[in-house]
Amino acid sequence: MNIRILGCSGGIGLGNKTTSILLDESVLMDCGTGLGDLSIDEMLKLEHIFITHSHLDHIALLPMLLDTIYDALVERPLTLHCKQETYDILVKNIFNWDIWPNFFELPSTETPVIVYESMQSGDCIDFGGKVVKMVEVNHTVPAAAYVITNGTGSIAFSGDTFTNDTFWQALNEEPRMDMVIVECGFTNEDEDIGRDAKHYYPNALAEDLKKLSHRPDLYITHLQPGKEELIIKQLNSVITDFKIHQLSNGDIISL
Repeated sequence: MNIRILGCSGGIGLGNKTTSILLDESVLMDCGTGLGDLSIDEMLKLEHIFITHSHLDHIALLPMLLDTIYDALVERPLTLHCKQETYDILVKNIFNWDIWPNFFELPSTETPVIVYESMQSGDCIDFGGKVVKMVEVNHTVPAAAYVITNGTGSIAFSGDTFTNDTFWQALNEEPRMDMVIVECGFTNEDEDIGRDAKHYYPNALAEDLKKLSHRPDLYITHLQPGKEELIIKQLNSVITDFKIHQLSNGDIISL
């Protein structure tokens, strides 16, 4: 399984693109601004999209993706997987005919170009060799993480989250865990903001990692633009029993 990081920043600016991760060629995790790095031919290979939550930096380019490859999707629709609450927010606030057309009803409600499949925590989608499992996490809106296994390895993607037990318990239930993509949005100096926004800062992430029995490599995502080096420095000062990597746009990791 190839993991291609299209976007992994907590904001935008030259070189910064928000969260979107491509698994092999057909599975997309979140639709932040990093999605724009795919060519049209690469977009046409997409089959499944998993959304962690409804915040704009994770769904911004989903509407434009559907518009860009609309003609092809009439014959072969995409499948969207997310929590029911996330889908409801998308339809109410984005695909509402005021902000954007409702592609869940185009070209007709019977044959839309994107089909929704609800997931709850613990549900699994099997692609025949690749299994994606949803896990509940703690954020300011209903949110999910995903655990992906392919028979030879396992990875986890936290999405946006803060101090919780559910994510770490789910990882401990896996027989192995090779790689965890986990967010750390703020510095320790911004602890109050992190708590209010429900994003990890280094001290909080270090404390939660004590709950994890596996020792996977940690790939840090969602770093606040301009403070990336400080966040990584603080993480390395408080986390000594995990190997820490700063995730970057364009990274390709094979598992």
